[in-house]
Amino acid sequence: MRLLVALLLLGLAAAPADAPTATADSQRRTPVAAMRGGSEVSTMFRFVTFNAYHGGFGSAWSGDASYIEERLAIATEQLRALAPDVIALQEASAGRRRGDVAAKLAETLGFHHVRASASRRAVPLPLVNDLAAWILDFDEGPAILSRFPIVASETYELPRCRAYLDPRVVLRAEVATPHGHLHVFSTHTSGLDCQVERAADVVRTWRGAMPAVLMGDLNGEETTPWIAALSGADFVDAFRAANPTAPGPTTWQRLDGPVSTARRRIDYIFMLPGTATSSAVRESRVVLDRPGRRADGSPLWPSDHYGVLADIALAPATGPEDRRSEVPVEHLQ
Repeated sequence: MRLLVALLLLGLAAAPADAPTATADSQRRTPVAAMRGGSEVSTMFRFVTFNAYHGGFGSAWSGDASYIEERLAIATEQLRALAPDVIALQEASAGRRRGDVAAKLAETLGFHHVRASASRRAVPLPLVNDLAAWILDFDEGPAILSRFPIVASETYELPRCRAYLDPRVVLRAEVATPHGHLHVFSTHTSGLDCQVERAADVVRTWRGAMPAVLMGDLNGEETTPWIAALSGADFVDAFRAANPTAPGPTTWQRLDGPVSTARRRIDYIFMLPGTATSSAVRESRVVLDRPGRRADGSPLWPSDHYGVLADIALAPATGPEDRRSEVPVEHLQ
């Protein structure tokens, strides 16, 4: 462990003063059938965001990933019942012992998926990051799962602000739906203003005819200035739009607790309306908020967070169409 800390500090010392970068990772997928209720998917899209809780960076060595396999099975059952079109995951972990959590979930649901590693960006020396991940048998980051093909993906590194050894990213996936391409984003910020603002700027650069959807654990309540600023500007907080007064807490849940212990709302689905479609939040609610049972009958919750669901309806715009291209208006470097 001392060797690992020394390697990370060595890598950090080599970091340039201004480190945020963007890397592209285009991926092609084979189309799948998109059905709900026995008919072709309509212009209603269902989104779910969920922090899957990885169990901690030392969980592979301690032998305790907080019942990750059992929790994944509980979450999978509840997600299958919800029938989402797109799922954003945070704390999607991977390792030799646990496998790739996002890939397992996607395979079970029959979804396409893409995942980005945040933890492998601790320092600007890839070899050091890879060695740390190998020693810990662990890496984690956001993921996006979709019943529709994911035709491209890209990862943007967020600024560190004051969290120099806490790398965070926002993952974009371009989802090819029967009604056009959707740009969907998953992120897990440290609750810092600079990260939330940067994530919002990334989403804005991909604004096109269809709405863009930003989902994730932002580690800030809605009264936090930089969270409130999103709703006060051009984004729509899906849960708050559908539930003007409901508290909607999503964390912190004790994994083996007999009752709900969540008290804070820090997980969000934000919609940025498109330029050539009319979009509206038809429903939004907290999900993945009930426990399953372990073999001994004791309760086990899917995560220390609950998920959030949003149904977003699309229709052709009634006013003059803005045929703005779906390519970004600027490239983030």
